[in-house]
Amino acid sequence: MRPDLDDWLARPSLRVHHRRESSADPERLWEAARSVRLADTGLLGRLVRWRIPGIPPQAPFDQMFREPPFLVLEDGDGALVSGLVGKIWTLRRDYPRLGGPDEYRDWATPGTARVLFANWVEPGARRPAVLVSETRVQPLGTQGRFGVAAVRPLVGGFGALVGSEGIAAAVRRAEGR
Repeated sequence: MRPDLDDWLARPSLRVHHRRESSADPERLWEAARSVRLADTGLLGRLVRWRIPGIPPQAPFDQMFREPPFLVLEDGDGALVSGLVGKIWTLRRDYPRLGGPDEYRDWATPGTARVLFANWVEPGARRPAVLVSETRVQPLGTQGRFGVAAVRPLVGGFGALVGSEGIAAAVRRAEGR
């Protein structure tokens, strides 16, 4: 089922949304999505590892979204919602650790951003299941708005890799291709 993303971040200034239908049943598609490793995705995996050093290439995305600097906000059948806060535009990798979902929800430090990563499976219109990924970004304060504006072209350019490499790998795996 689709998580209520507005409950976590209702007014993003930046939103990237991808979806792909699959002939696999929802449970198999979700299992496949949870097993996709950074190494399975080419450029996307390398970009993630550059921005968050220390993640091994064999780590599944599912594991990455469950460990710092990410924080699990919702974890249900066929859905995972994680959050991250900080200065996402700097090379310093300034991502403060959060103590829990309430701290994410209440985060309001000017000059930073809140980022939401959501992945889930839902019933398809023409095929049994759809794998969906949505990322939302909310800048906080003037410096936060400038920082997010600076990375907007990169997110636009590289955000497509989530669909073309990440989701595609999960669907191929679920369909046994």
